[in-house]
Amino acid sequence: MLRIIVGIFLILHGLVHLLYFGQSTRFFELQPGMVWPDGSLALAKFSGAATIRSVVGILLILAAIGFIAAGTGVFMRLSWWRPVVVGTAAFSSVIYLLSWDGLRANLNGKGGIGILINLAILATVLIFHWPNL
Repeated sequence: MLRIIVGIFLILHGLVHLLYFGQSTRFFELQPGMVWPDGSLALAKFSGAATIRSVVGILLILAAIGFIAAGTGVFMRLSWWRPVVVGTAAFSSVIYLLSWDGLRANLNGKGGIGILINLAILATVLIFHWPNL
């Protein structure tokens, strides 16, 4: 049963990244007036808003694929799910940190909750060596 819950959780976490992909590429708005990732402190120095949105969108698709692959690996009892989920959680956190605009307002709309979930994933897998599936 735990294997099913963990697999579903990882896949759903990956699907949320696709929602943020839609937001970053302006296919839709997650919240009215939400402009994330425009104004990224780290990336705005190197490129314009349209390029940042495209790059962040592509990176979010890669993160989604990683989480979905890890969840599938859990379902299929494949040993490689752990390194995939660790790498993907770290990668996802870096995406959100690089695309942050430096403001504390609306952190949940800028990936703040996702970073907390990624940190929880990293802690459970790396520190507690859990779950043993």
